[in-house]
Amino acid sequence: MKKAGILNRHLAGALAELGHGDGVLVCDAGMPIPNGPRVVDLAFRAGVPSFAEVVDGLLAELVVEGATAAAEVREANPAAAGLLAGRFTELAYVSHEELKELSAGARLVVRTGEARPYANVLLRCGVFF
Repeated sequence: MKKAGILNRHLAGALAELGHGDGVLVCDAGMPIPNGPRVVDLAFRAGVPSFAEVVDGLLAELVVEGATAAAEVREANPAAAGLLAGRFTELAYVSHEELKELSAGARLVVRTGEARPYANVLLRCGVFF
């Protein structure tokens, strides 16, 4: 049994399958999930687990070379916007509609219990060397 890091077997296994350039959408409970990508649904109750908890847990285990978020987050959800700005140096903004379109190309979707709007980010995996 693992003693640290991500303990959820489905999420840990999905992360181990990712490669350079793969996309991982971390989304709130309300984001429409496209057909295609593997989905690990962590949502338990409204707000649990939070977007911040999941993003931070993923960043502790993944190499991320860039991220994309909806421009609307800056006005509608300043807390999530601040979290994203503080975690990613390579952060691009697109419209929410474009983010939904881009998410169809993700390899993995991780749904959180976040109940605040636009708490979504598409991560682009990097390499450790």
